[in-house]
Amino acid sequence: MSKITPDHLARQAYVYVRQSSPDQLLHNHESRRRQYGLADRARQLGWSEVMVIDDDLGRSGGGTARPGFERLLGAICEGRVGIVLALEASRLARNGRDWHTLLEFCGLVGCLLADEDGVYDVRFPNDRLVLGMKGTMSEMELAVLRQRSLEALRQKARRGELFFSVAVGYVKTRHDRIEMDPDARVREAIALVFRKFAEFQSIRQVHLWLRQEQIRLPATDPVADSPRTVWKLPVYNTVHHMLTNPVYGGAYAFGRTGSRVTVRDGRKRVVRGHRRTRDDWEVLIPEHHEGYISWTEFERNQQLIADNANSKGLMARGAVRRGDALLAGLLRCGHCGRRLHVSYSGTEGFCVRYNCRGAHINHGTERCISFGGLRVDAAVAAEALRFLAPLGLQAALQAIEAREANAGETRRQAELALSQARYEAELARRQYDAVDPDYRLVAAELERRWNDRLVEVHRLEEQLAALDSGQAAALTAEERARLMTLGADVEALWHHPGATAETRKRILRTIIVEIVTKVVGETIELVIHWQGGDHTRLSVAKSRTGQHRWGADAETGDLIRALARQQPDAGIAAILNRAGRRTGKGNTWTEARVRTFRNAHGIAVYRAGEQAERGELTLEQTAERLKVSKMTVLRLIGSGILQARQVCKGAPWAIPEAQLAGLEVRGVPSRRPVTQDPDQRTLDFQ
Repeated sequence: MSKITPDHLARQAYVYVRQSSPDQLLHNHESRRRQYGLADRARQLGWSEVMVIDDDLGRSGGGTARPGFERLLGAICEGRVGIVLALEASRLARNGRDWHTLLEFCGLVGCLLADEDGVYDVRFPNDRLVLGMKGTMSEMELAVLRQRSLEALRQKARRGELFFSVAVGYVKTRHDRIEMDPDARVREAIALVFRKFAEFQSIRQVHLWLRQEQIRLPATDPVADSPRTVWKLPVYNTVHHMLTNPVYGGAYAFGRTGSRVTVRDGRKRVVRGHRRTRDDWEVLIPEHHEGYISWTEFERNQQLIADNANSKGLMARGAVRRGDALLAGLLRCGHCGRRLHVSYSGTEGFCVRYNCRGAHINHGTERCISFGGLRVDAAVAAEALRFLAPLGLQAALQAIEAREANAGETRRQAELALSQARYEAELARRQYDAVDPDYRLVAAELERRWNDRLVEVHRLEEQLAALDSGQAAALTAEERARLMTLGADVEALWHHPGATAETRKRILRTIIVEIVTKVVGETIELVIHWQGGDHTRLSVAKSRTGQHRWGADAETGDLIRALARQQPDAGIAAILNRAGRRTGKGNTWTEARVRTFRNAHGIAVYRAGEQAERGELTLEQTAERLKVSKMTVLRLIGSGILQARQVCKGAPWAIPEAQLAGLEVRGVPSRRPVTQDPDQRTLDFQ
């Protein structure tokens, strides 16, 4: 009995064509031809109208949505499909869910299924059983094949012989080995990146330096059919990849990334490229091949990169930033274990303060500790200098060598680039000479390439000439002697004007792991954890309110206290400026600065009538009471008739009012000098 009825033939025949990956689409042509050939078989079975669905070619194996299969299911549900043809069950469905969904829909509308073995009607129990077993076996076969292939890859990776691609700077010598690129320019450019990271200790700073010096790094051309090296200015990710790839440390690593599977809208979604931690890597073989740096140096770089990361948890120190706080990222609260934050105050950020505010931010609770950074920074720096003093001369020698080496690095890269550009120009010239001049279609293109190479050679020659003209001269004997002197006196080198805060921070981070801090009463207790495991305990007195490095001297403070009982703030500022007094930062006094000083030291503001309450008169008030001039009052004070006090020269006089009772001014001796002329007489006026 034939399963094909006139009702089936009245509908359309559908041929579902698919291949899993683009690679299969490019190379497995025979499978695709066989699937397209099913359309002829459908016509042999009696169908005149055949539809071919090939929307899923090259994409069905990636775990993404399959629009072609969904389109097939929609046509079946609409009753337009009489038969669906495929080579086998695995070509129709990638998993059991899709396969049984297809069988259910075909059974509801009476649609037939056909493969190379025959025609099936899902409504018949025997056919349903056969199709169910075929789907299960197909799914199992697919899982077994995948498991076998993946286990073979892992086994090869465990031996360090699996290479899907080769990092820039290495070439494949055999199917299972890699070696350094024989191109000297490639090797020296990559080595330069690692040397600069050892100097700057920051990926971003290395990237900025390379861009500033216009140094190009090698990269693999993604468009070329065969691996080809191109040179271009680096982006941040290029430098980051070089410094974090273990292949440059001479190690073989496999399984550094993985995939995550999620379910969205009823479909499986696979996200590839998820980075794993080193403990989750499947294979790691140190000293597998020759590296640009040692494995020990590579691990030290990774720790430094992790410490430079900001907002990466409580244990990350963060990158070295601008600011005067020397211990930023090194201090840890001894009460709650959180890293201390840094805050700056003042118009130019001169005042440094360390705060433990993690509990306040995360939980809304009280802040643990807070203290000024001036004394703590000075104490830790002094302790660090005590340990570094024996290494001063060695550091000076290394500084001399580093300066001379840095002067030639940029020039060396320019020389290598020029050498390669001249080779490429010569190659373009030989290609142009080899072509027939009458064959203008080819000769014109080769001539254009030759001209482009010559332009690049000219540009690099100009760049090299500019480097030679601007290159710093070698150190003179006097400069070397001065540098050695500074090396012998590390403290003078530390406080040298040319030593920036960033340099001091890097020095401290090199020798200190962290500093655990506690505040006990009026004392700051520090435990310094040095590199190597040693510890040092320090106690620093906590600063009191108003004590800081920019405070005015004590004599000026006493003047302000005394003048505040006689003058408002504007008058005090004028008197201090006339007396030549300056603030702690060397500025002149203003009304606002006097007010700030009073508020910080708890000095009350002057009140009108305050002197009268104390029974004191000013110079003007005394002259008005006595009905004499101010000069006469000054003569009375000078002669001792009136007892008065003046805080400083230019300050107002304070004259006790009680002295004026019963005082009658008749004659006031003059303080003018008597002339030496014997004919000059002194006249006394009554």
